[in-house]
Amino acid sequence: MLRELAVTVLLVVAAVATSWSSYQATRWHGEQAEAASRTSAIRVEAAREQGLAEAQTEIDVATFIAWVDADRSGEPQLAAFFEARFRPEFRTAFEAWRATDPFTDATAPPTPFAMPEYTLAADKKADQLDREAEASAAEVREDIQRASNYVLTVVLYAVALFFAGMSTKIGSRRLQTVMIIAGYLVLIGAIAWIATFPVSIAL
Repeated sequence: MLRELAVTVLLVVAAVATSWSSYQATRWHGEQAEAASRTSAIRVEAAREQGLAEAQTEIDVATFIAWVDADRSGEPQLAAFFEARFRPEFRTAFEAWRATDPFTDATAPPTPFAMPEYTLAADKKADQLDREAEASAAEVREDIQRASNYVLTVVLYAVALFFAGMSTKIGSRRLQTVMIIAGYLVLIGAIAWIATFPVSIAL
């Protein structure tokens, strides 16, 4: 009678635990898919910001070259025309560069682009988004591992169910007891392990 009760409890608990782990594995696969979508969206935005930064740099280079040509050719009005069209981010670096007296001081930076003042907001945004994308990608990997862990517990519960089922097919009471104890050990070990897992609940 006690053996039958022990087997019944083992079967019921293992079956319920299997359903729970299967649900959690599905939930974490869903969390992984959502995190992967966020990662892709962040990477797209980072690429867009990086492209903007490169385009702005090209504009700055082109207007600076045009200004140098006009300034060195003795056309102050044309040089002023191009200078008036410098982007604000470039203008800050340009003014700092010109303050170093680059045309007479050999130690001055060669161009405004070598100045620490030359920074692009789009470039900084791209770097920030790259860091966010990496953090999101790490979350994807973590969610995949969590789902895999839950799937592994399903396998452990199946082992516990196997021991419980086999115990009813064996004539030797000693072997029955061994099988039941083995089933409980696997079940308790799996439950103790799963207790350390994070839980995802859909509301």
